[in-house]
Amino acid sequence: MVNRRQTLLSLASLPLAMYSSRLLAAPSSGSKLLVVFLRGGYDAASLLVPISSSFYYEARPHIAIAKPGADAQGALPLSSDWGLHPALRESLYPYYQRKELAFIPFAGTNNISRSHFETQDHIEMGQSESARKNYQSGFLNRLAYVLDGPSAMSFTAQLPLIFEGPIKVANASLAKVNKSSVNQRQSALISAMYKDSALEAQVTEGFAIREEIQQEMQAEMQAANRNALSSKGFALEAQRMARLMKDKYNLGFIDVGGWDTHVNQGAATGTLANRFTELGQGLDAFAQGMGAEWKNTTVVVLSEFGRTFRQNGNRGTDHGHASVYWILGGSVQGGKIAGEQVHVSQASLFQNRDYPVLNEYRSVLGGLFKSQFGLNAQQLDIVFPGAAPRDLHLV
Repeated sequence: MVNRRQTLLSLASLPLAMYSSRLLAAPSSGSKLLVVFLRGGYDAASLLVPISSSFYYEARPHIAIAKPGADAQGALPLSSDWGLHPALRESLYPYYQRKELAFIPFAGTNNISRSHFETQDHIEMGQSESARKNYQSGFLNRLAYVLDGPSAMSFTAQLPLIFEGPIKVANASLAKVNKSSVNQRQSALISAMYKDSALEAQVTEGFAIREEIQQEMQAEMQAANRNALSSKGFALEAQRMARLMKDKYNLGFIDVGGWDTHVNQGAATGTLANRFTELGQGLDAFAQGMGAEWKNTTVVVLSEFGRTFRQNGNRGTDHGHASVYWILGGSVQGGKIAGEQVHVSQASLFQNRDYPVLNEYRSVLGGLFKSQFGLNAQQLDIVFPGAAPRDLHLV
């Protein structure tokens, strides 16, 4: 449901500078943005393999991805320094070859807590390190604000922190579209509770949006049985997301769990490889489903942090620091590894355990949004206060 109560509370806390920015709202460009959040901190060193680093193979005797070669389990060649996990051979590797996919290594936040929840919140809020945290203000909602309120959708059961704020945002988990979290009896009780109140119209609209989404998705699911869509959860949900974003929504968000690989992570095959396979298939399904709108769409894949560079005693990896971001889209200037980089060695590790953050996420995303949506300095400072945008020339 649209989070109306939170909308009103958030409006009351907006700084005056944000109100004045409405006079300078960015023009609607028709651009679409989907943010995919990999919750759990995925192992970026298995996704983007530092094939030129001998230290990588020393530090990971059981979970390293082999160098590119004749073996199908070897990394897919991207450059002289980097390779891609072979699980993405069929799904996303062709996008890189077509220059519709780029990777940003050594990316992330300067938060060093290594706590899933604290770091996820930190990233979703996108606020200055020194500022008092405002849990009613997420950076995607602020982006929607400066874009003059484009249609936004969170493909989640609950509205995530990243979309908290003054702009109304619909949310629904398409994976559970036939299992409404609010049944008809509950809907009637809630509607009666707010009848003749200031929130009556907002509550009614919220239920109407949920019902509309459910009806559309039920019809799509019936067609899916005949059209033999993938049975994999994310790939199927990606098809539904594409249907909605293609026609209705300009900003979208989804989170995907299962990336906390402390034990038996695997290498070219195994638990993590299976996750990459499913994610790659889902992103490919989304791109295909967007059709002609793919040229106007950018997908950002990120995670709260990376993982320890060395494998642990359980042939897994533990909570780390920097990660690798993925930038995918029909107009992305891809086929490259972007951003500041350093040769991977023991000496280059952060605290002798993790990838260092060389590409701060607010600056990187700020530069991306500046190019994609034509934001000016004042608007960017609302989305990411105090962060200087860094244009990596990806869109």
